[in-house]
Amino acid sequence: MLYAEIEISSFLKARRAALDPADLGLPGGVNRRRVRGLRREEVAQLAGISVDYYTRIEQGRAPAISDSVLDAIARALRLTDGELTYLRNIAVPRRPGADCCAAGPAPRTVRPEIQQVLDAMGDTVPAIVVGRGLDILAWNTLGGRIAFDLEGLAPDRRNTALLVFLDPAARDLHPDWEAKAVEVVGNLRADSGRHPDDPRICEVVNELLAHSPDFRRIWETQSVHECLRGTKRILHPQVGELVVTFESFRLGNDPDQALVTYTAPVGSETERRIRELGRTLAEPALTT
Repeated sequence: MLYAEIEISSFLKARRAALDPADLGLPGGVNRRRVRGLRREEVAQLAGISVDYYTRIEQGRAPAISDSVLDAIARALRLTDGELTYLRNIAVPRRPGADCCAAGPAPRTVRPEIQQVLDAMGDTVPAIVVGRGLDILAWNTLGGRIAFDLEGLAPDRRNTALLVFLDPAARDLHPDWEAKAVEVVGNLRADSGRHPDDPRICEVVNELLAHSPDFRRIWETQSVHECLRGTKRILHPQVGELVVTFESFRLGNDPDQALVTYTAPVGSETERRIRELGRTLAEPALTT
C-alpha cells in the first residue's frame, strides 16, 4: 500500500482498534465483537455526531470537517496532542486528482550561520541538522561520525529513516533497535501529516514500504509520536558503547529544520569516549 492511500481511513481505524471498550465504560454487547476496539457507532456516540457522518469522515468522504468535530473525535479516541495535530493535517481535503509528489521540494541546505553553530561545538558535542522527511542536511565532524559515516554516503541516502531500516549496520549500531525504529516511524508520520504533499517524504515512505517489512509493520500501527528528546545507546565501532542524551531544537527561520545535539554528563565514560573519537577524527589533519 502506498503512502497516498494510508491517510484518514487507516488512521481512525487503527486508533479505534487500539481502545478497549471496557476502559471507556462501554458494554461488551450481547454478541461477541468481531474486531478489536470500538465500533464506528460507539465512536460517533462518544463524539456526539451521527454514525453516518462519522462513517463518511473515516472513509475520507467528508468534504469539510470543523475543528470542533475533529476535537470531539479526538476526545472519543483518546488522541494525544500530536495525534490530534496529525488528524487535523490529514483531514484537509485534497484537490481531485492531486499527486502527492506534485508539491515543490523543501530546502535541502542550511543557512551558513547554522553551519557555523555546528562547527563551533568543536570536538565535544556531536550535532546534526535534520530536515523534512528526516533528511540529514548538515553536521559537524563528530555529528557526521557519531553513528553512520555521513560523509561517505550519497546525499539521497543521508536520511535517518532509510539508514535505520535499510542500512545493514543499523542493528549493530543501535542495540535498542526496535525502540529506535518506533521513534523514527513516529517522527516520520508526524512530518508526513504536516506536509502530506511533500515529494521527498513520499519518496522515503514509498521506498521503505517497498523494501522493509519492519517499516511496514510499524507504519501500519499508525503511531504518531514526535520524539524530540531522549536517551539512546550507540555501539560505536571505534570507541565502544555511547549513552547520549539528544535534544532537538526547531530553527526559528527554518521551522522544518531541527538542530539535534548529543551530549553526555561531564566526567562520564561516554564523554571520555566522545572526546577520544574527536581526537581520532582530527588525526589525519595533523599528519598532512
